[in-house]
Amino acid sequence: MPQPISPPVEAVAGITLVLVDDHAIVRQGVRAFLHTQPDIDIVGEAASGDEAVAICAEAAPDVVLMDLVMPGSVLDGVEATREVKRVSPRSQVIILTSYHDDEHILPAIRAGALSYLLKDVNADALVQAVRKAARGEATLHPGVASRLVQSLQTTPTPDRLLDLSEREKEVLQLIAHGHPNAAIAAKLFISEKTVKSHVTNILSKLHLSDRTQAAVYAWRTGAVKE
Repeated sequence: MPQPISPPVEAVAGITLVLVDDHAIVRQGVRAFLHTQPDIDIVGEAASGDEAVAICAEAAPDVVLMDLVMPGSVLDGVEATREVKRVSPRSQVIILTSYHDDEHILPAIRAGALSYLLKDVNADALVQAVRKAARGEATLHPGVASRLVQSLQTTPTPDRLLDLSEREKEVLQLIAHGHPNAAIAAKLFISEKTVKSHVTNILSKLHLSDRTQAAVYAWRTGAVKE
């Protein structure tokens, strides 16, 4: 599937990354390309979910490239994602997999993955996704975004937006445009702690489980102002 053309993403200095895949040849290929990027530093590699959790607990990387299906691993990619977010909350997880069905997409996003890419992604798009993740910005394969939209079609209705305060609606707008908490705090002249509180309230009121679902919901219901 052709990849959409995106503008270059400015490099973020010193991005630390852990690469997780049970296939050594996949790790080798991804590693070889990422090593050519001066702003990305691979600080660990894992062949299983449990290895990934142990490495992330020690290294607390900025970004984790996570495979989903790893036969023989104690933890699969979804479980490993959940545990990585527990032991290293600052780490942003990018799922990099061959699977794009609801059985894999929705659990991964709910477990805390920020981005979801398929292994047919081109090298430049992968680097852009890593840089965006380091900024707290999500990247979704178009087919994955479509699946997430479909998953919301039978859940919250636009009327749920009436439950949000004006400030919460402002925060939702910024979430939908991909802004991380720090950027939202700066734009609204409030603390990151206050932003986190607003995000928690938004997810609760809309009956959603994470920021990605909130962003998709906002776009689908027309709550986002260009």
